Amino acid sequence: MLAELRIHDLAVIQRLSLRLAPGLNVLSGETGAGKSIIVGALSLLLGERASSDVVRPDEARAVVEGVFEVGDDSPVTRVMAELGIEREDGLVILRREIAAEGRSRAWINGAASTVAQLARIGSALVDLHGQSEHEDLVRPERQLDILDVFGGALDTTHAVAAAHAELKAAEAALMQLDAQRRDGEQRAQLLRHQVEEIEKADLTPDEEESLEAEARRLHHAEELAALSLRLHRLLYAAEGSITARLDDARRALAHLLRIDAAAVAAPGSLDEAYYLIEELGRRMGDYAASIEHDPARLDAIGRRQDQIFRLKTRYGPTVDDVIAAGRAARAELDRLDGAGFERSALARAAEERRNAHRTLCEQLSRKRARAATRLAKEVGALLPSLGMPGGRFEVCLESLEQSGASGAETIEFRVSLNAGFEPRPVSRVASGGELSRLMLALRAILARADSTPVLVFDEIDAGIGGRVAHAVADKLLTVSSTHQVFVVTHLAQIAARAQHHLLVEKVSARGTASANVRALAGEERIREIARLLGGDPESQASLEHARELLRIGIP
Repeated sequence: MLAELRIHDLAVIQRLSLRLAPGLNVLSGETGAGKSIIVGALSLLLGERASSDVVRPDEARAVVEGVFEVGDDSPVTRVMAELGIEREDGLVILRREIAAEGRSRAWINGAASTVAQLARIGSALVDLHGQSEHEDLVRPERQLDILDVFGGALDTTHAVAAAHAELKAAEAALMQLDAQRRDGEQRAQLLRHQVEEIEKADLTPDEEESLEAEARRLHHAEELAALSLRLHRLLYAAEGSITARLDDARRALAHLLRIDAAAVAAPGSLDEAYYLIEELGRRMGDYAASIEHDPARLDAIGRRQDQIFRLKTRYGPTVDDVIAAGRAARAELDRLDGAGFERSALARAAEERRNAHRTLCEQLSRKRARAATRLAKEVGALLPSLGMPGGRFEVCLESLEQSGASGAETIEFRVSLNAGFEPRPVSRVASGGELSRLMLALRAILARADSTPVLVFDEIDAGIGGRVAHAVADKLLTVSSTHQVFVVTHLAQIAARAQHHLLVEKVSARGTASANVRALAGEERIREIARLLGGDPESQASLEHARELLRIGIP
């Protein structure tokens, strides 16, 4: 419930703290006292666009603050959790500030927020039906909300919206893939060429170095053969070779050691040198025998080196880069080539979601059709008592060519306010007061299902009086058993039903007008009811009439 509304420097209101109570709260006062400004202040907390014109003259800013008591099971708790905002000791405090230069700021529980966030939380707390809010009832989406609440179809409605979102996501993924496939045809051709060129080359990481070494050997084949053969002879094969002379030295050393074993510290080093040189000499012979002069192989290596150079120029700068580019091109090409299989999977997923959405829409349509008949009957039964004799109310559902997030049909509330006239859209036949009373009829029916804790009615008493005013007051009292109701009224019949009566008065201080609000009780309330009756508020007849209304109005 709305526990307190604080207003600073807004229009004619300088400083005001309005305390409300559970049940039916009534605000009355002379015309021009500032009642509409209080309703306007509340609408600012609900995200209405603000103008700097509302700031009291010579003040820097106007401030409106609402203190709401919220239970753990309130829908606003879920909304706040989604926005990452915590309640403070069961309270939600909304604050709106409008600067004289036009800038607007908002806070929720002391934390800066956007006006959109303020509006989202405010709409979960307050449903305001004022002069500028009557159009809310004529919006098809609002009418669908009312029907779904009445028909207990909100869970199905949310499921339809979720299924539609999933369907749209699946269709978007499919469209994106098709666009990629169209854009990827040229890309695929390029990738196939790259893959074929690189994979056909069959490169290895160390191939460049190997080719360079082989080319160098082939280019110097004659020189290598001559040098290796010369070394073979000098070290091993020729008469008087180093190996033969080392062998003579070994025998001489062995003879010496037989005479004096201590003559040489490391006699084995000569043997080691002999075997090493012998091995080297033999290898030089084998190497000389292996060398071939092969111009054809040298040409082939040159062509291979040219091929590698071209590949490095395109994909390099190294052979490793070329190999990596080939692997990347192959992976991307595989993805593009596999898009057909992926598309089939995405198409199946989209069709599954389309079927799921269609099934849920059919369920919702059946619920809405049943609810439409019942709602029309129940609202129609209330219209005569609310000052619309002979009134008829219809809920018309029309199937859409293509179902969407809100289901498979659109809706139109139609009403006939007089006998003998066909029902027409509410936006074309109802005045502001009639729309308010129509909304009241809906509220009386939806009271147990609607979760918005605070209902505000302004101008609900326009054009009514007498018995109809009593009926409107009774309905307001009925709704106030499950909601906190705040009504701005000029009717004594409604004011007399209030459980909390507030009076707006205009006072003047230092030549400047200001609005003030105070709670009424006892004789003060009797005099205000007498004033609303239109008689002399000081006459005994008016006062007695007021007392009688209050006795009737006591819940």
